[in-house]
Amino acid sequence: MSAPAPSTLAIVDAEPLPRQDEVLTGAALAFVAELHRQFTPRRNELLARRGERRAEIARTSTLDFLPETAAVRADDSWKVAPAPAALNDRRVEITGPTDRKMTINALNSGAKVWLADFEDASAPTWENVVLGQLNLSDAYERRIDFTDPRSGKSYALKSADELATVVMRPRGWHLEERHLQLDGVSVPGALVDFGLYFFHNAQRLIDLGKGPYFYLPKTESHLEARLWNDIFVFAQDYVGIPQGTVRATVLIETITAAYEMEEILYELRDHAAGLNAGRWDYLFSIVKNFRDGGAKFVLPDRNAVTMTAPFMRAYTELLVRTCHKRGAHAIGGMAAFIPSRRDAEVNKVAFEKVKADKDREANDGFDGSWVAHPDLVPIALASFDAVLGEKPNQKDRLREDVSVAPGDLIAIDSLDARPTYDGLRNAVAVGIRYIEAWLRGLGAVAIFNLMEDAATAEISRSQIWQWINADVVFENGEHATADLARKVAAEELATIREEIGEETFTAGKWQQAHDLLLQVSLDQDYADFLTLPAYEQLR
Repeated sequence: MSAPAPSTLAIVDAEPLPRQDEVLTGAALAFVAELHRQFTPRRNELLARRGERRAEIARTSTLDFLPETAAVRADDSWKVAPAPAALNDRRVEITGPTDRKMTINALNSGAKVWLADFEDASAPTWENVVLGQLNLSDAYERRIDFTDPRSGKSYALKSADELATVVMRPRGWHLEERHLQLDGVSVPGALVDFGLYFFHNAQRLIDLGKGPYFYLPKTESHLEARLWNDIFVFAQDYVGIPQGTVRATVLIETITAAYEMEEILYELRDHAAGLNAGRWDYLFSIVKNFRDGGAKFVLPDRNAVTMTAPFMRAYTELLVRTCHKRGAHAIGGMAAFIPSRRDAEVNKVAFEKVKADKDREANDGFDGSWVAHPDLVPIALASFDAVLGEKPNQKDRLREDVSVAPGDLIAIDSLDARPTYDGLRNAVAVGIRYIEAWLRGLGAVAIFNLMEDAATAEISRSQIWQWINADVVFENGEHATADLARKVAAEELATIREEIGEETFTAGKWQQAHDLLLQVSLDQDYADFLTLPAYEQLR
């Protein structure tokens, strides 16, 4: 008697989408189901381990490099695999969601790389998840175009040699995809995003002279990198492409990962392409992990924590040194400014700040950096061109002058700045505006001339939570309290209503966003991720 056929994935509670059958093929869903069977149990164990580690940090209020992996750090003989040609020059990378217009604009932007984002810049509606995959496949097949229904402007791809190389970012390990289930259990969003993209496009990309390249978000330990490496090995065997075809760049955007950079590269060494220095998620992670560590861990206003803060310098310089020691690319942080079509003076000041930031990164040894808007590509390009010249990268700059002690990475009190009342107002204003857009299915949102994503909302609500729980006193003498946060939020909601008009306000999700921000900012039981309760409300 033959064994019963394995269960198949079920599409649950989802309206059919145009052309979804091209993405959700039987063979692709069978692959995702196999990924789920093989790897979700380990993912669940690693999520539980995150909680255990967080409890340990709460008990000790410190972190250190891991004693059990000292031999990996001390062994100078190992390197990551050489970069493929398509990823050797990464001097400017543009980020953004995978809607049709963004897909064309990002590929055409003049950046070397496009981070095609299914994570923080994309609210995971079923439409965004499925049609985003379709847009990428259409782009590789050169059957993508777009006409803006409002302006009538048409968009089409440039010639193949002018297009950015795609590095796709799946969702973090913590998120489920409720619309795809196996035996009643939701599949992790990361496996859905990775699995569908890899299955449909791995061979297509090889045929184009590139490959399936990924950014791995929210990684908290080298054991999570090991899980991804095992997934890559399995996936390459499954579709029959050579081992080592996959390349992954890991975002070092959690404080725990900052203490395991070398180990993360080591676990992925046959598939590693580099590390990236995030900012908002990194600060969010510091608050999350050290939220009961007392006054010395209280962060000031988010805009006061620049990359020149001593503890941020320690993190970025350690990242460059680690990457170059191991032959990997070091990729810098985001220039989030969105140019104004109306205010040339705002642009002038902002462009100067972007230039200074990118000059600093290039001179520190980074091999490339991120921008959020095509108009910023030339600015970042000029900064890196000035340092690199004709060279594709500066991995030969080993930065052996850098020495970072464990305490340097968490020396938050080395920053001479304090939380302000205006900082609280800004956190509330940005938080409400971003969450409202996210609940309508938009993950990348221009707010006050900055491109904001889910990490923005995370640092906003975390700072509100931290300031209240640390009983911060602002410069105007007011204490950070739940009542003050509610008052500021009510005033912000009234401002928005007046700004956009009653009809637009009523049609939006403003009250819902206000309530959700206060829920995750004021609950004593701190939610690990804002997007977990938000996903329950995303329809």
